[in-house]
Amino acid sequence: MAWRGVHISRAARLSLADGQMVVAQEDGTVRLPLEDIAWVVLDTPQATLSAALLSACMEAGVVVIATDDRHMPNGLCLSFHGHFRQAAVAERQVGLSQPLKKRLWQALAQRKILNQAAVLAATGRSNGVASDPVAAMAALVRSGDPDNVEARAARAYWGRLFTDFRREDDEDRRNKLLNYGYAVARAAIARALVAAGLIPAFGLHHASIGNAFNLADDLIEPFRPLVDRLVFNHQGDRAGDAAPLGVDDRRAMTGVLLETAGVGGDSLTLLAATDRAVWSLLRAMESGSAALLELPEVIV
Repeated sequence: MAWRGVHISRAARLSLADGQMVVAQEDGTVRLPLEDIAWVVLDTPQATLSAALLSACMEAGVVVIATDDRHMPNGLCLSFHGHFRQAAVAERQVGLSQPLKKRLWQALAQRKILNQAAVLAATGRSNGVASDPVAAMAALVRSGDPDNVEARAARAYWGRLFTDFRREDDEDRRNKLLNYGYAVARAAIARALVAAGLIPAFGLHHASIGNAFNLADDLIEPFRPLVDRLVFNHQGDRAGDAAPLGVDDRRAMTGVLLETAGVGGDSLTLLAATDRAVWSLLRAMESGSAALLELPEVIV
């Protein structure tokens, strides 16, 4: 099973040889078994990738993430097909009933809120999950969340996690870190969706006609608090800081996929948790039961 990532931040030539990724840089060459790699981040315009390696990455289910001139993730490459029952799975997904979609979204929103409460506890912003008012809001989420409890809980959560914070402020360094981490987590979820034969564009709750990753944007919700905790642990609050992200910052955020989460009584990396969540979603779709969803829990 793939378990590691590759982050390229300086000039390099990436190629394929004997089933291995070859990374050639000025100070030497490294070979990595392709079967061990889950993601590659190309975080420099001085990186070149051979067509043979790119094709092999797609065959192996490796997601390749590109970044823009600000070093923020702005695109990814995924394989076309990843499941032996591709058409059957897609047909099941497209035919999902609205009631089941709403119950699945309810479960995702509830777990996100509980994870937010756990982050507040883990960062010393509350006295514990059980007594936290954010956690209490999870019980208010109804099927489909018609009362928009998820958004209300988010407002309460951000106001306590960070000082003078607005998610809309792109210059805030905290948002830069959050957005980087979310993009990496989203790419990992998209990778898992394709491997399971699901179509990332067809969501449960998100339904933008211009979004190719609506389903990934649904599933990422309970994973977001894991990114939030990593940002807090990485730099603390730092209100008012607009400094750009350095290489160490970006590598730290890519490392969110190696953070630990609880899933069904097991302790897994976030990367493994994306696989578990996606395959449980597929089982829930096939059985018609949202109770089969296995979602990550923030460990306090």
